[in-house]
Amino acid sequence: MTHAFLFVFTLSFCCLFILRKVAKRIGLVDKPNARKHHQGVIPLIGGVSIFITLFISLILFSSFERDVVLFLGCATILVITGVVDDRYDISFKLRLVIQAGVSLAMMLIGDKSLHSLGYLMGSEAIQLSPIASGFITIFAVIGAINAFNMVDGIDGLLGGLASVTFSALGYLFFLDGNADLAMVCALLVTAMLPYILLNLGFPLGRRFKVFMGDAGSIFIGFTVIWLLIEATQVEQSTPIRPVTALWLIALPLMDMATIMVRRMRKGQSPFKPDREHLHHICQRIGMTSNMSLFVICLGASIMAGIGIWSDVMRVDESIMFTSFLVVFAMYFMVISYIWKITTWVHKLFGRTGPLQMEAESQQ
Repeated sequence: MTHAFLFVFTLSFCCLFILRKVAKRIGLVDKPNARKHHQGVIPLIGGVSIFITLFISLILFSSFERDVVLFLGCATILVITGVVDDRYDISFKLRLVIQAGVSLAMMLIGDKSLHSLGYLMGSEAIQLSPIASGFITIFAVIGAINAFNMVDGIDGLLGGLASVTFSALGYLFFLDGNADLAMVCALLVTAMLPYILLNLGFPLGRRFKVFMGDAGSIFIGFTVIWLLIEATQVEQSTPIRPVTALWLIALPLMDMATIMVRRMRKGQSPFKPDREHLHHICQRIGMTSNMSLFVICLGASIMAGIGIWSDVMRVDESIMFTSFLVVFAMYFMVISYIWKITTWVHKLFGRTGPLQMEAESQQ
């Protein structure tokens, strides 16, 4: 088993160094602008590297069953879409159509769908009709993809949050005795480590820095929802209960939902990029990028830990669901009044200036 992880880590590192040269030649790079404040052009190949590494690893270390073929086929379509988007900036409507098409392929070819929501409301399991199941599955796939896409805003954050989710999922698969899917989760985390190191500038410095790119965030979001469906919708026995999935992706999910509501309140498209995500807010409070990364990943780990503990201890699903809604409501309220809160924090510590003026302009 050790040799598999060593192989994946080495392959991922090699892919990064090869692809970064290709990316610079074909223009697959991220350039600074009003919303992106990094220095120089950065290759957008982190996600492609992780995908290629996992693709090769699944061929070598897993049984090549229909589900694996379907997953790799769907993922390939999404990664290609992401690469084209990274290079040419395609319409978000086209991206949504492709994501919906992949969702349909999951359901019609692989019978992968959200047909049971568990015991969210008490003693009766919520079973969805085929039509409702189809709509909710498409919504869940698009939601997961865009949730992880939206958190990719500071160095290490997408890789960190994805590692938290895959580690939690892998642990629950392991407890359930599903060694194959636990192994997939472990290989994913291993494949992401070289990207996280280079993204943070360690140990080779900023010269070798790479970004994940939309291809990567789309691939990670899709892989997360695929594994969550595998974990919660098996007929015979489910490694985790459906409500637990909410806790495993809590922060990306809450950040996406909150920011979309705020944009729509302003009469903007929910997909319009801005600098009002949780990681931006952490930095405006005064945290460094590394401190923001630590705080957000710690929060995600705590929520995933609550989900794991609740699932293992068989806490009533309605209690887990109600608790999640309470946490989400608190998060939403804090973010809704974040400019007043941050202004108060800065006054408390004797800081004034750009943040306060920005806060007034946002209200």
